[in-house]
Amino acid sequence: MWEYWSELGTGFIDAIGLLTGGDPETWTIIRQSLLISVSAALGGMVFGAPLAVWLYHASFRGRGMVLALCNTGFGLPPVVVGLILSLLLLRHGPLGALNLRFTPGAMIVGQFILSLPIAVNLTFVALQQLNPKLSMQMKALGASRLQMAWLLAREIRLPLLVAYMACFGAVVSEVGASQMLGGNLPGSTRVLTTAIVMETGMGHYDRAMAYGIVLLLLVALVVGLLTWAQQREAPR
Repeated sequence: MWEYWSELGTGFIDAIGLLTGGDPETWTIIRQSLLISVSAALGGMVFGAPLAVWLYHASFRGRGMVLALCNTGFGLPPVVVGLILSLLLLRHGPLGALNLRFTPGAMIVGQFILSLPIAVNLTFVALQQLNPKLSMQMKALGASRLQMAWLLAREIRLPLLVAYMACFGAVVSEVGASQMLGGNLPGSTRVLTTAIVMETGMGHYDRAMAYGIVLLLLVALVVGLLTWAQQREAPR
């Protein structure tokens, strides 16, 4: 038991040392983790929020099925996304000409697919909480579809922050798609989750634990900043 707590303490000390000591490998991994996950989550919101607005106003056969697929996306296995995209991005595959396999771009695409249904569903739920008369008033005042989308986005700006936090939390902590699409290449596609898996497999538990603590601190920092922004906008 003492050895366990000793390793835990060593991991925490190593995490602080990696952050404060300017370890170039660690900071490269942190930068790549942020670049890939922030971009993927932002892309999920940029495409998912307008799609949710369209679904909210649209009326067509199969609308319920589309929403059900978005709900299913909450449990979409990252390894399945990674497998399908890997097959598509093979050199002789349908998307092989893009040369995206084992690049940060492939990882962003994979994480974008994971974040998109989350963004759509949470935005749609937020829209459902609005007064249904609001859209009718906008139409009566002659607002265009673009103006209506903008005004609705302003009304649900706080739930949109929550949706982004959910998207970011889902993609920054996944490892399956990142490992399969990125290949864990140092200086390029190695992120905190894949680095933890690699160090654990090599028996370097102290460094793996250090990376794990760094990941927790990173998520806490980003989500904390978004929560602070959310609370600033919240009505008193």
